[in-house]
Amino acid sequence: MFRYDINLKARNTYLNQLIAFKDKDLVKVITGIRRCGKSSLLKLMQAYLLSSGVGQDQIIAMNFESLEFQDMNYKELYEYVKKKIPTTKRVYLFFDELQRIERWEDAINSLRVDFECDIYITGSNSYLLSSEYSTYLSGRYVEIKIYPLSFKEFVDFNGYQLKEYKTPIGEIKKRALNEKGEIVEVRDLFDAYMRYGGMPGIVDVGLEQDKVTTLLDGIYSTVVVRDILEREKRRGLRQITDAELLRKIILFLADNIGNNTSLNSVSNTLVSENMIKNRERQGKPATKTIASYVGALKESYMFYDVKRFDIKGKEYLRTLGKYYIVDIGLRNYLLGFRARDRGHALENIVYFELLRRGYDVAIGKIDNLEVDFIATNANERIYIQVTESMKNDSVRERELKSLQKIHNNYQKMVITLDKALDDEYDGIKIADISEWLLK
Repeated sequence: MFRYDINLKARNTYLNQLIAFKDKDLVKVITGIRRCGKSSLLKLMQAYLLSSGVGQDQIIAMNFESLEFQDMNYKELYEYVKKKIPTTKRVYLFFDELQRIERWEDAINSLRVDFECDIYITGSNSYLLSSEYSTYLSGRYVEIKIYPLSFKEFVDFNGYQLKEYKTPIGEIKKRALNEKGEIVEVRDLFDAYMRYGGMPGIVDVGLEQDKVTTLLDGIYSTVVVRDILEREKRRGLRQITDAELLRKIILFLADNIGNNTSLNSVSNTLVSENMIKNRERQGKPATKTIASYVGALKESYMFYDVKRFDIKGKEYLRTLGKYYIVDIGLRNYLLGFRARDRGHALENIVYFELLRRGYDVAIGKIDNLEVDFIATNANERIYIQVTESMKNDSVRERELKSLQKIHNNYQKMVITLDKALDDEYDGIKIADISEWLLK
C-alpha cells in the first residue's frame, strides 16, 4: 500500500511531465542515477492520483529493491499483478528499479496489452531502454530523464525562500531567508551547492561535510557495485570485473571533466602517470577494455559524454568529446573537498542545468576556437561560454572571441561567477551563474 510522506518535497518539473502523459497508451520510463529521486517521483505521482479521485485499490506499487520481490521472475510478476487488478476499474502500475527482473519487458508488454492500465517504471541503468529491450516497447514508451537537484531545488529543499531587493545602483538581486528569518546570501548557498552537489539525500543529512561524505560514499558504492560490477551479463557486452581499473577510470574522468578526452588518451594517461600498477607484463589496457568500462559508467548515469559540433561545417566530429559527472558533489567526494578547477566545475553545473531545461547540448568548434556549449531545442539555439570571472581583460577577450566569430542571429552568452558591472558586450549577454540558475 502507498504511504504518502508528508515531508516529500515536490519536483514539479518532472511531476508535470508524468501528469501530461497520464492515461496515455505509453509506458512512462523514469531514468537516472541511483538516489536522484526516482522513487520519490513515483510516490509524488501516486499522491497526485489519490488527490484527483483515483482509489487506493487502483494503485499497485512494487519496489524491486525490497526483499519481497527480489527473487521474482517475469512470469511471477505478471501473475502477482494480475491477481491484484480490479476487474472494473483502470489500474495504475508502479515498478521501481525494474531492471532487476530478467525479461521484465515481456511482463510489462503483456500487462499493457491484457489490461486497462497505466504503467510507470524506473531504472538506474540506461540499458533498460537499450535496443535489445526497447524493441518490445517500440513506439509505446516515453522516457522521463531525472537528474540530481538543480540549484533552485537545492535552495528550496534546504528551507530557504528567495526575496528580491534593489541595490543602490538600481539592480534587482535576490537574497535568501531561512526558516528563522535570517538572511543568507545567494552566493553562500551557491558555494554550498558547488561543494556538496545536489543529491536529494543531502537535505536529510544536513549541509555538514562528514555527513555528506558518508551519504555520497553510499551512493558511489551502490552505483559501482550494483549497477556496474554486478550488472547482468548481456549478449555482446564485456563483463566489468576489474574493480581497481574501474576506480582509476572514474578518478580520471572526474578529474578531467570539461577537458577534451578520447578513450585512447584515458589509457595512455593511466599508464604514463602510473595510476595502474602491476600491469607491466600486460601492457596498457586495450582501448576496447577502456571503452567497455566507460560505457558502463555512462549506462549507470554517473558520467555523460558530449560530442563536438563544427559550427562552420555543420557536422558532428568523431574526435575529442568531453565528459561531465552527474553530480559535482560526487566529484568532490572522489577527489577531495577542496577548491579545484572551478572553471570546469562551473561548466559541469551549467551542462546539467541545460539538460534539465530540455536542451540538446553539444560542444562547439569554430576554426581553431571552442564554444563551451551549443544548446538547442525546438524553438531556439544558444551559444554559451562558461568562465569563473569576466573582470580580467585578457580572460574577457578570450571568452568573447569564439562567440564573436559566430555570424548568425542566435543568442550568445557568457555565464560567469563574477560578471563585473557589464551585462553585455557587443550583443553578447553576460549572466551571473547563480541568477541564471534561479530563473
